[in-house]
Order: sequence, then structure tokens, then C-alpha cells
Amino acid sequence: MTSAATPPRPDATEGARLTVLAGPTAVGKGTVSADVRARYPEVWLSVSATTRPPRPGEVDGVHYLFVDDATFDRMVAEGEFLEWAVVHGRNRYGTPRAAVVERLRAGEPALLEIDLAGARQVRAAMPEARFVFLAPPSWDELVRRLVGRGTEDEEERERRLATARVELAAEPEFDHTIVNDDVRRATDELVTVMGLARR
Repeated sequence: MTSAATPPRPDATEGARLTVLAGPTAVGKGTVSADVRARYPEVWLSVSATTRPPRPGEVDGVHYLFVDDATFDRMVAEGEFLEWAVVHGRNRYGTPRAAVVERLRAGEPALLEIDLAGARQVRAAMPEARFVFLAPPSWDELVRRLVGRGTEDEEERERRLATARVELAAEPEFDHTIVNDDVRRATDELVTVMGLARR
């Protein structure tokens, strides 16, 4: 008796592994990702869709894909997201699936910067991915960074700090932990974990 070959999963990829970077709010995920983009242009950085409004200096299609609620609803309904989540009880963020799968099939190193809930969804969909937790040097430093960036009001800061405590407790779920005590050093450690040569 012969057995039928197992068909490939819809997200099956060849030649590359997705690296997922997650960590608590204000830990510097965006800053490290921007440094990767600037210094290691061979790494493709996924751009998330979000329903939140742009912050000063953010560019649509570069930092995020800024969409309204109706567009986000349609993308969810049509299965266009690899993962999506409501973050801090307010706005929704999601990773468009097609772009990630296309890059991995082409064998390109790909980096996805998302929150904890999103990372858990990606692990379910792509367990072969590499999961990296970006940690702050200390809790006090995390609070200082959040207050210092001045992009949230007091209520939003308290909401984000409450979320951060939960996110920090999830560190053991990840394959690697990188402490973001220096952006350049953290970036170099991240690309080493990805299997690339440091510059």
C-alpha cells in the first residue's frame, strides 16, 4: 500500500527562515529594526498594517501601512494576515501574509517586528521561524524610555506599562533573548542570530 505525499502547507517556504522580533512596549523594537534596515539592507523588514494614526515622522508604507477599520476588517475576513491583534486594548496591527511568504520563497532573510500576541500566532502558523525576544536592561529603564518618548498621554502610558509586565513574563517562550542596552550592539547580535555576518 502506498501513501499519498503530504501536500505543502500554504505558508511553506524554501531557502529562508523568518525571524520574529518581539518584546515589551518601548523596548526599542522599532529602533533596532530601523538600524537593521539602515546597516543590513539585504534583510527584508515586514511592514505591518495598523488602524492607529501615524506618529510624527512616520511614513505610510515605510513604517506602517496605515488603514481604516473597514479596510482592516476586509483584510481579516479575506485571510490576508499572517497574524493580527488588538494591541493595548485599542488599535489593531497585522502582518500581511503574501509579502512574507514571497520573500521567504525567494530565499531572502526576512525580519518581522511584532508584539507578543502576534508572535504567538506566527509560531502557530510558522513553527519553523526563529523567535527573538528584545528585553530592556531593567524595568526602570523601560519606564524611562516610555515616558521619555512623549508620544502617549498618562492613561496610555499606564495601559502600556501594564501590558509590558505581561510581555516580559513571556520571555521563556522565545528561542533567543537580546538585551537592548545599546542599539548597535543589539542589532549586530540580532543579525548574528539570523546567520548573517556582522558589519
